Amino acid sequence: MSDGSFGGFVARAAAEGELVVQPRMGLGDPAAMRAGLAAVRGAGVRAVGTITLDSFTRVGDHDAVRAALAAGDALNGYPIVAYPPGTTREVLRGLAGDAFPVQVRHGSARPQDIVVALLEAGLHATEGGPLSYCLPYSRVPVAEAVRAWAESCLLLAELRDRGGEPHLESFGGCMMGQLCPPGLLVAISVLEGVFFRRHGLGSMSLSYAQQTHPGQDAEAVRALRVLAAEHLSDVDWHVVLYTYMGVFPRTRRGASALLEQAAELAVRTGAERLIVKTTAEAHRIPTVAENVAALRAASAAAARAEPGGPVEDTGVLAEARAIVEAVLDLAPDPGVALIRAVERGYLDVPYCLHPDNAGRTRAVVDRTGRLRWSRTGSLPLAGLVEATTGAEITSTELLRSLSHVERTFDDAALDRVGAHPVGSG
Repeated sequence: MSDGSFGGFVARAAAEGELVVQPRMGLGDPAAMRAGLAAVRGAGVRAVGTITLDSFTRVGDHDAVRAALAAGDALNGYPIVAYPPGTTREVLRGLAGDAFPVQVRHGSARPQDIVVALLEAGLHATEGGPLSYCLPYSRVPVAEAVRAWAESCLLLAELRDRGGEPHLESFGGCMMGQLCPPGLLVAISVLEGVFFRRHGLGSMSLSYAQQTHPGQDAEAVRALRVLAAEHLSDVDWHVVLYTYMGVFPRTRRGASALLEQAAELAVRTGAERLIVKTTAEAHRIPTVAENVAALRAASAAAARAEPGGPVEDTGVLAEARAIVEAVLDLAPDPGVALIRAVERGYLDVPYCLHPDNAGRTRAVVDRTGRLRWSRTGSLPLAGLVEATTGAEITSTELLRSLSHVERTFDDAALDRVGAHPVGSG
């Protein structure tokens, strides 16, 4: 792997015992985006930069972007396709490089224009996938997203012919942000990694989002590493952990404790990179200063954490392996296999409203705090999961599950300091 690559930067940090931390930050104005990147680079921690794109660019509505820019309207991210490559190169000048790689994050099911734009600007790292950027965020047919992502992978892979090393991160471990059991998250991340490799990529990261129970999360990251070693042994990969993506604690102490737990989980499980969230997450879009504070807090928590330790086996690896193997058996081409798996319900994300998603699975947080299947639909998990097939989750139970992490961390925070108004502490 090239020393100047995104994956190489993360690998060097891991070899030196440091966790790489990263914000999810995007600003529409080039000067503001440059200042944000400069603040992250100057945070004094082992960090990579992020350019998160706006929602118009994500869905390919570039006319709306141009209209917003002409009207002076604020965008909720950086419109990389609308700006000339030279504008983005100026944003990056003197900041991005071997010591500070920058990744483009977007959420597009059809990202070809985005990939062309980031490559023209001199960037080489992005994220997504044919399922993970399709099912949660779009109504684009899965078959169309698979074709679009195959083209996008090939565009990225062409960089290797020019001596560069593109990097692609699967968003598969973050489906819907919450209430998707870990076995399915792990399986989708691995399957997207296999898809990336098939289309010419040799450097990738596999994601997992912190869920509701630290022990179950540790088991899931271990399962992800085991399956990645089995299926992606001929490429360079690392694991990226996301701080919890569901309903976030409203107190500062609760939000800080959740971030610290994510950093500790990353160190414990050997995840090499952590996407942070801030204490403002439950209330509004975080400022640059709040993002920098979160990076420093996560890095400090990681420095205090101990790697390794026992990991319980409650069947997450067996579930994930069963799904991965059943999907890959559907076709020699992993893209075709993904399409067929969605059609047959082998990949069926709970509470996902995409028209192609079967919608026959459900999950719930049990009384121990673990995320469990309540309905497995057509998932290939026969004999592995005891689910109450056919049982419906009440609205009360669903809301309880959705707010479990928020309540757990806010209640603990208030117990430590006494009652405070919402948002304080």
